[in-house]
Amino acid sequence: MTLTARPADGPVIAEAVALLQQGGLVALPTETVYGLAADADQPAAVARIFAAKGRPSNHPLIVHVADPAGVAHYASDVPAFAQALMQAFWPGPLTLILPRRPGVAADVAGGQASIGLRCPSHPVAQALLMACQQAGIHGLAAPSANRFGRVSPTTAAHVLDEFQGLLEPSELMVLDGGPCQVGIESTIIDCTRGHPVLLRPGVLTVSALEAAAGMALAARDGDAPRASGTLESHYAPKARVRLMSGRDIQQALDVLGPDARHIAVYSRQPVSSASAHVRMERMPSSASACAQQLFAVLRALDQPETRLIWVETPPDDPAWDGVRDRLQRAAA
Repeated sequence: MTLTARPADGPVIAEAVALLQQGGLVALPTETVYGLAADADQPAAVARIFAAKGRPSNHPLIVHVADPAGVAHYASDVPAFAQALMQAFWPGPLTLILPRRPGVAADVAGGQASIGLRCPSHPVAQALLMACQQAGIHGLAAPSANRFGRVSPTTAAHVLDEFQGLLEPSELMVLDGGPCQVGIESTIIDCTRGHPVLLRPGVLTVSALEAAAGMALAARDGDAPRASGTLESHYAPKARVRLMSGRDIQQALDVLGPDARHIAVYSRQPVSSASAHVRMERMPSSASACAQQLFAVLRALDQPETRLIWVETPPDDPAWDGVRDRLQRAAA
């Protein structure tokens, strides 16, 4: 049978909860990207996420909870600065790594003593999580709803493209909540070492995070726990991504002239090509606008005939840290 996306009204939400209780998977929209969700407390259901994505089982998942009160089921301790970050940014695009309660969600955490928790703000995610909570499901493990290492989905159509033919409607329900408004994955902060450590940048700036936490953020080091989306190569299209200056992109197009083939370009600076075979998209000048469309543009440019995607390197500005991180991993 063919996978289809369904509008997330009340009856569909109830069906999704029933499927999750039975150990099935639900693709849900969040403000960041679409997630592939299962009951975080059902090991067999969590294993289905890893299998569907082709994801290594030691690469931890993030658990989504309905509200800050849901943290107590999974975390053994919440430092004061983590509580302050929750108050400032939840619901929203922030994941906190906290000490995991022994005996809870070990498979979700990849066997680590820590666990990643997030409270998404998307109304469909909130409705599903609240309905799950009322049905006795404490949280949903939900990595991005795509094959491991590939470009994250920001529409329900992207999810269907990823899993059509791999999963049946009896195994996966896809909820359609429209395009994601943030567009890149959440910021991840490690809160297990007495001070906040930035593991993955997102749309939240370091200055805003530090102001809320009341202390400086440390940089990731070798002692950091494993976390989602921190592999060197990730978020990658099939075509090879190369980061270049706008000037270098134009010079390369000039050298190739009308013979340019199999190339796509995503740049802030206006560039031109003498070849009709070069696909071009303009990058927004705003970091938030670029984040919102980034993965959709990479998917659109990643056509069968495309071998190279040339992307203009983002500005050296803290607002662009999340976009720069995703592009560097896509190009690794």
